[in-house]
Amino acid sequence: MGDNVGTMAQETELKLSLPETAQRAFLRHPLLKEAERLPTRRLVNVYFDTAGLTLHRKGIALRTRRQGRGWLQTVKCAGSASGGLSQRPEWEQPYSGRFDFAAVDDAEVRGLLERTRGRARLAPVFETAFTRRAWRLRPMPGTAVLLLLDRGRVEAGGRREAISEIEIELEQGDAGCLFELALRLAAVLPLRPAILSKAERGYRLHLGAPPRPVKAAASPLDRGQTPLQAFRALAAACIAQLQWNELGAGEADPEFIHQMRVALRRLRSALRTFRRTLPEGFEPAVVPALRALSRSLGAARDWDVLAGEIVGPAQAAFADDARLAALAAAVEQARRQAHAAVQEALAAPAYARALLDFNARLHRAAERADGMPALEDFAARRLTRLHKNALALAEAAADGEPARLHALRIGVKRLRYAIEFFAPLYPAGRTRRALALLTALQDSLGALNDLARAGPLLMQCMDSDAALREAVALTGGWHGPRHAVLQRLTLQGIRRLGKMKRFWKD
Repeated sequence: MGDNVGTMAQETELKLSLPETAQRAFLRHPLLKEAERLPTRRLVNVYFDTAGLTLHRKGIALRTRRQGRGWLQTVKCAGSASGGLSQRPEWEQPYSGRFDFAAVDDAEVRGLLERTRGRARLAPVFETAFTRRAWRLRPMPGTAVLLLLDRGRVEAGGRREAISEIEIELEQGDAGCLFELALRLAAVLPLRPAILSKAERGYRLHLGAPPRPVKAAASPLDRGQTPLQAFRALAAACIAQLQWNELGAGEADPEFIHQMRVALRRLRSALRTFRRTLPEGFEPAVVPALRALSRSLGAARDWDVLAGEIVGPAQAAFADDARLAALAAAVEQARRQAHAAVQEALAAPAYARALLDFNARLHRAAERADGMPALEDFAARRLTRLHKNALALAEAAADGEPARLHALRIGVKRLRYAIEFFAPLYPAGRTRRALALLTALQDSLGALNDLARAGPLLMQCMDSDAALREAVALTGGWHGPRHAVLQRLTLQGIRRLGKMKRFWKD
């Protein structure tokens, strides 16, 4: 063991990106007049990893930081991140030119670090250099918060990106005050909750890798949680999925928009599922903003599906047909307009404030005074109710009437999401079989819904052009056999749903 003494801390901070053009406005904010001004520092950080980025793949960041005349060694582990708030363990100690991991009291993390050091495999990967202006706030007794403005750059392999961000770091007290301060700032500044840390930005720059669509993670629930704690964990996961996919929302890949929409659908489903656990007024306060963004994402997704799964295949089947080419061009123009509307919605200050407000309310939510059942009992009641509802909708939709099939699709989706949420409470095999059944039925119902939605959208593209009308008719006819297959699959799925056994205790 070396002579250096390390300390482990739980870092809790809220990270907000700030346009460089708004830095002066931030410095004039009245909040700073209430704060204690701290010394400005110039910080240079060098991040180390193996050639294969072993630490990065394990969610560990290792850096050295020049601070004054000395250096610090810091080890950070991946933690939770949602709505800009991150919570993660870190170990910090003086650095004398040689890595010392003896003070890392997590045996698994320490073991991995020691193995990489022992093989002399650690080397610099990227660097961050920025000026940090700092203030200390005491918004209430027993609470201390650091307000930090970082301006500089992250650099890797000759590539660089600007750093312009605000960090609100908890020194003492409850993390809820971080959101309250952020909302005060966001009321007049174009701030955005940031999900990428400086380390994550550095690794992305080093790899030169574009963002990738992110699907929903496995449910974070466990039996020891209360229903409200379970909702908090699920909601945070949904917001994180939304933000990770927002990074690629302007890319050509339509999957980013789709996964953002899925994240919001899951979040709204969680709100309904856990409604009884939430404080009075919580749901009405947060749903309007979620619904507005869902509409924008839904419109873009509808045009993506129309272009890629309805018109595109028909055009490929009749490659030389000028009418279908003209229809595809009209659909593409509408699709681009819908995507532009999404970008406008995401860039609006209201979106950033909605994320901050949601997380602030989530953090403030207190357990109900009358108590709640154990999570497993709560889950069983909710699943039973959703299952009964899906069966009733399936019986009503057996005649294939489109409106009833649409209602069934929603009922099946809600049951599927609830089973995914509560999956850690039940045997994996049973939940997997139930989810496979529901997913297959939801897929066929979704494809039928896409074909039904295609009609009104294509009508918008036709105008009075006779050739476009012919192209629409040709597209509909080409999809006729597929529609018949989907109807058969849906009826099979409805019959299987009727035989689905409950694997939870009523």
